[in-house]
Amino acid sequence: MNTQRTSGRRKQALAAAAVVAGLLTTAACGGGNGDGGSKNGAAGFNAAVNKVAQADQVKKGGTLKFVSTQDADSWDTTRGYYGFMWDFSRYYSRQLLTYKTAPGAEGAQLTPDLATDMGKVTDGGKTYTFTLRDGITWEDGKPITSQDVKYGIERSWAQDVLSGGPVYLQQMLDPKNTYKGPYKDTSKDHLGLKAISTPDAKTIVFHLPQANSDFLQVLAMVTASPVRQDMDTKSKYGLHPFSSGPYKFQSYTPGKNLVLVRNANWKASSDPVRKAYPDKITLDISTNQADSDQRLINGDYDLDASQTGLGPQGRQIALKQHKGNLDNPVSGFIRYAVFPQSVKPFDNIHCRKAVIYAADHVSLQTARGGPIAGGDIGTNMLPPSVAGGEGQKYDPYQISGANKNGNVNLAKQELKACGQPNGFSTTIAVRNNKSQEVATAESLQAALKKVGINADIYQYDGSQSPGIIGSPSNVAKKKLGIIIMGWGPDFPTVQGYGIPLWSSHYILQSGNNNYALIKDKAIDGLFDQYTTTLDESKKTQIATQIDHKVMEGAYYLPFTFERLLNIRSSRLANVYTTNAYSGYYDFVNLGLKSTK
Repeated sequence: MNTQRTSGRRKQALAAAAVVAGLLTTAACGGGNGDGGSKNGAAGFNAAVNKVAQADQVKKGGTLKFVSTQDADSWDTTRGYYGFMWDFSRYYSRQLLTYKTAPGAEGAQLTPDLATDMGKVTDGGKTYTFTLRDGITWEDGKPITSQDVKYGIERSWAQDVLSGGPVYLQQMLDPKNTYKGPYKDTSKDHLGLKAISTPDAKTIVFHLPQANSDFLQVLAMVTASPVRQDMDTKSKYGLHPFSSGPYKFQSYTPGKNLVLVRNANWKASSDPVRKAYPDKITLDISTNQADSDQRLINGDYDLDASQTGLGPQGRQIALKQHKGNLDNPVSGFIRYAVFPQSVKPFDNIHCRKAVIYAADHVSLQTARGGPIAGGDIGTNMLPPSVAGGEGQKYDPYQISGANKNGNVNLAKQELKACGQPNGFSTTIAVRNNKSQEVATAESLQAALKKVGINADIYQYDGSQSPGIIGSPSNVAKKKLGIIIMGWGPDFPTVQGYGIPLWSSHYILQSGNNNYALIKDKAIDGLFDQYTTTLDESKKTQIATQIDHKVMEGAYYLPFTFERLLNIRSSRLANVYTTNAYSGYYDFVNLGLKSTK
């Protein structure tokens, strides 16, 4: 999950960090309600972190009001890749499976949605058979069929028309990319993707060329939503997706606003997941973060849809005056620096370790916004919310311990070991529209100078990332030895997080995310082992092993296990954060305490 999925991040707040640093102990995940906020009916500080706030006060009716500093990348279920789009899309789209409507780790567990159960797995994990529920319908009342599910999935192959979304389905169902998509399907009778068969309108069977233990996770992604062929407007579908959920599009003006209203043909009896509390759901797009933050604080809106946290100004006001409306969850993202091995001297592990030891990790945390707005000091590369993640318990370089302020002696030892005793020169690449990232680059630059490493800072347009840092040839040409980035899971497993970053098979010539150019047979082998392992406890063990191998290679300098400071209105009920969406609030069953 590239951080562009959650772009619009709040600005870095060095001054604000000092103001809020004292709140660190109470801001711990799942912490107490500190400030009950009884004056305005707020649930209390951290009341919705990994637990449900005000579930008993939820009522049917009313208008749920979202605001966001940016629109979704696309509302098309095939093309959307922003995290908040996936969360929001459950209002109007359903899948065979989805995530449980529960807080914390339980919310990352799968549950049947359009399907009657979790499916029948045969042929050594290569064949999955599902039966659709009775009573599932489109917004015009026509039944949702297995062919609709198949067609919705097939649209992912039409990358020339519907680019932008994740491609796990292609990689798992058609790794040789032999299918050309539904718009170019010239087969007799247009039978479509051979890996999916639909014996009848209520049965769908998936035939994987190779077993993959996370296939059910991929079926729960928004890209596996059904789409009815006669309602497919191709590249324009994102302007008005046809609803399979409890709400449908009433109006949408890109970059301005979106209004959802009840889908009268949705049946609660056919949907074990969605409660559909509000009558209407609105989303206003406001590019002025200070203004949208203030309106959230005022209660004009109920929630920030983009879930990127309050900006510095709003943060200080909210902490002083509305603490009972705030939650400070771990986001599931890790912020980090990564060292491309194509740029000398980072082809040498000791030069990479020299940077890790030279960095002032407390300063980097402060640059990210401090313990509350930035997060806990990152010590490894697997998010704590992903099975196998160990949090700060695994700290091989003592990043949060003895070396938290940097260790000049160890850094110089590593420089000597890599043949650069007097240091070297390099370049740090950072997105110019991410002020927190620029601040971390400046912090790292200052720390490296103390050990003789002179780093220039190269700022580039974040929207151009795929062709700048995502192009290995450009990285080598410009000698970008350190890249500052962030990543969160596409789905909450080590495969959903780490395979684009660490597998040699995912090194691309454009849009590459394996910036370090890791080609480690041990890591590749562990991923191969993971994808064929069905036992969950063994998968967790393998995930931990992969993280250890990545850290042993010193390919990354983690900055923070990111935290967010989000505000919820006092009108909200049944509100909680979930690991399914990287510590975001689960939107789908939010309700209001009143119908005003």
